[in-house]
Amino acid sequence: MPSHARFALILGALAAFGPLSIDTYLPAFPQIAAALGTDPARMQATLASYFAGLAIGQSCYGPAADRWGRRGPLLAGLVIYAIASAACAVATSVEALIVLRFFQALGGCAGMVISRAVVRDVAEEREAVRLMSQLMLVMGVAPILAPLLGGTLLSAFGWHAIFWALCLYALVMLAVMLRFLPETLPIERRRHDSLAGILGVYLMLLRDRRFMGPVLAGSLTLGGMFAYIAASPFVLIELYGFPPGQFAIIFGSNAAGLILMSQVTARLVRRFEPARMLRAALYVPVAAGLLLLASALGIGGLPAMLVALFFAIGSLGMILPLSSAMAMSLHGRNAGSASALLGTLQFGLGAVAGVATGLLHDGTALPMAVVVAGGGIGGFLAFRLLR
Repeated sequence: MPSHARFALILGALAAFGPLSIDTYLPAFPQIAAALGTDPARMQATLASYFAGLAIGQSCYGPAADRWGRRGPLLAGLVIYAIASAACAVATSVEALIVLRFFQALGGCAGMVISRAVVRDVAEEREAVRLMSQLMLVMGVAPILAPLLGGTLLSAFGWHAIFWALCLYALVMLAVMLRFLPETLPIERRRHDSLAGILGVYLMLLRDRRFMGPVLAGSLTLGGMFAYIAASPFVLIELYGFPPGQFAIIFGSNAAGLILMSQVTARLVRRFEPARMLRAALYVPVAAGLLLLASALGIGGLPAMLVALFFAIGSLGMILPLSSAMAMSLHGRNAGSASALLGTLQFGLGAVAGVATGLLHDGTALPMAVVVAGGGIGGFLAFRLLR
């Protein structure tokens, strides 16, 4: 088994496929749209298709990881991701890019599902929260560096280089996984369910209020972040006139808030119950969402909007590790399926949030504010009612 720090670094890098694949190409939205002869709404569809691929793919990798172990499905996912990323780099139409982003997500979600399952394999609830928080530290670096990396590659080599870089990242992680990540699910603990048995496990999880309470709390709140990801290039670059470099700084600052809160969570969980901490943390996106709504309606202006976004995104550094660890702690024997359902709901709701933001697009910041506030309020109510 690798050292604790190396273990967290590898799992965090695998879980970071999601934010890297999204945030790296956000600064290139206008250039890609111009090169492919399309508009902002169609470019947002490349995000929605990626979220849909994450949601669908995770539901498949979970049972596969419970049946065949963690390494085999992860290997397959990384290969699919590398091939799809290379294909994105040579796409000549937005329709092709939409389809290829879906397949890119089908590969990338393997690292996201299996990293959570591995945490459950090796740690119980409180230790899992600390390990999840360390994963968030690694994952949180991705939204800070990814827009800067994307902007640099865009300026130096054009938007195609962004996808070639993602392909290279997958190949590097493939080598790291083969060399340093051991199998954490022994053969005697693997499941051999039929399709009916797999569906039965998912149905059991969906009926478990103790599982669904924290899952929906995290998923609905995360949906607000996906609305922010989908709409922020338009709102900040086109509506408020920030150049791509300043957009990357704002985006990275919000990610830094997420990192900070994930590390605070790792320390606080030694003293407080995870459920108590999650109840308190869920007030933050509610308040931030209401402030964001006010700013979009002209109350407080741009400063209020930036403050609201910082706290809405930063609060996820506490909400995500707590909600994930609480949900996964109850289902060690079905860790792969539980991780898959958690991820499917997170990114399925993320896809809905991204599509809703695009459909509500009216040339203002209001659609983003409505979806972000709705996610925060929905997550708060879901945890209160189901837990």
